[in-house]
Amino acid sequence: MKLSITATIVAVGLASCSPLVARQAAVPLCSGLTGTTQCCATDVLGLADLDCANPPQVPTNSTNFVSICAAIGQRARCCAIPILGQDLICGAPVGT
Repeated sequence: MKLSITATIVAVGLASCSPLVARQAAVPLCSGLTGTTQCCATDVLGLADLDCANPPQVPTNSTNFVSICAAIGQRARCCAIPILGQDLICGAPVGT
């Protein structure tokens, strides 16, 4: 009996002392088929992008994604098929 009372008091004490953790839902940067974030130099009619690479930093939102790519002189793009720096079927990030 004393053990269950002690265990209950300890459990309540631990639960009340635990810090709250802020949680953020991940905001999608790219939607649907064009789900790969890329920084690209040249866009050809939205069908192909040239000289593309992954962003040098992990973007936190669309505005941040655009500024990361702009800092290296490229455009933020969401592409479906990245192949050796040439990406096919690309579009703008969600919210831009």
